[in-house]
This record gives sequence, structure tokens and C-alpha cells, in this order.
Amino acid sequence: QVQLVESGGGLVQAGESLRLSCVASGVSGMLFRINTMGWYRQAPGQQRALVASITSGGITDYADSVKGRFTISRDNVKNTVYLQMNSLKPEDTGVYYCKFFISWGQGTQVTVSS
Repeated sequence: QVQLVESGGGLVQAGESLRLSCVASGVSGMLFRINTMGWYRQAPGQQRALVASITSGGITDYADSVKGRFTISRDNVKNTVYLQMNSLKPEDTGVYYCKFFISWGQGTQVTVSS
């Protein structure tokens, strides 16, 4: 059974940075490598929405609201996906989840104060 564990969230001020990590266990390295990984955000009172994704070939995609500020990357040796978040804004506040195929992590809270 796949388990995803996110970490790296916290409370920061606007303009600061955070780096989120998501480690996948219970999945072979090959299966991890060939799947697209995604980071999603669920803001208070809103639906969960895609923030960034990265394919097996390293092709990335971002929500318009985070382009130029967030960077998604992956380490296929460590079965880990990262989300570097710079120039954070209050509207980036929410619970961040990573997704592998149909599995979700438990989420990590990011709160950005103005």
C-alpha cells in the first residue's frame, strides 16, 4: 500500500520561502519514476486544486497563480517530490497535499501572514 508523507509546512510571513517534501513508501522505485507527481492546495472553504505537477520525464506544469514563484522537482532515488515556494503570499495559505496515482498524503499546513 502506497503511503505519502508530506513535511515542511509552517507559518511564515509574506515574501518568505518554504520547501515542502513528500516521501512515497510502499512503492517500487520504477513505479515511482514512471508516474506523474502532483502538489495540490486546499484553501479554507475551497476545493482542492492542483498547484504543480511533474511528469516522469521532468516536464512541469503550474497553476497560473504560482508560476515564477514555485518550483516542483523530484528525486527518483529517494522516492521524493519537492515543492520550493518562494515569495509566498497570504493567498498561498492552505493545506498542501501530494498525490501519487490515486493516493494522497495527509497534508501539511502552510500559513502565510501579511
